Amino acid sequence: MKTLFARFAKDESGATAIEYGLIAALIAVVAIAGMNLVGTSLTGILTRISTALNGA
Repeated sequence: MKTLFARFAKDESGATAIEYGLIAALIAVVAIAGMNLVGTSLTGILTRISTALNGA
């Protein structure tokens, strides 16, 4: 029983998968935030262009 617990405590195979999952989640959050920021700016630019073309 003691050796089973010691072997379980030393096993780190699941830690790598969790780390990769956390990195992927962080990249996804940054990508979504960046897309929202670019989308808002792009909407403003396209609105100004549309207004200028309608006024011409």
